[in-house]
Amino acid sequence: MINDPIVEEVRRFRKEHAAQFGNDLKKIVEDLRKKEKESTHIQLSPGPKFILKKAS
Repeated sequence: MINDPIVEEVRRFRKEHAAQFGNDLKKIVEDLRKKEKESTHIQLSPGPKFILKKAS
């Protein structure tokens, strides 16, 4: 497995962030949603997924 410093940084941040909330998923999600609402960045929604019909 190749060690990627960016991936390692993301994993380290995720681990530290989870530790702040005692690894409680509900608290982590609540915090992320709060940060998302407070953010000034544009939030994009992927929208609905379309299912293509097979040609007969």
